[in-house]
Amino acid sequence: MTNPAAPRRHLPTSPFRRAPAPPPPKQFAVGDRVTHDEYGLGRVIGAEGDGEIAVLVDFGSRVERLPTPFSKLFLL
Repeated sequence: MTNPAAPRRHLPTSPFRRAPAPPPPKQFAVGDRVTHDEYGLGRVIGAEGDGEIAVLVDFGSRVERLPTPFSKLFLL
């Protein structure tokens, strides 16, 4: 039985294009200025796993732990 989560193999004779490569994961470092869609502007004050697992962000009125994927968090 095949693994449904595994990427499909691209055959060289296929008339279809390869699937685009996924974008690299976002990485944040302590001290980075960021913006979040819900919480607004903030500064990264901590990172777990080199910023790949979760980051702690100080938004002024609250501190939030944001796990990956960082879909609503953007570097300024």
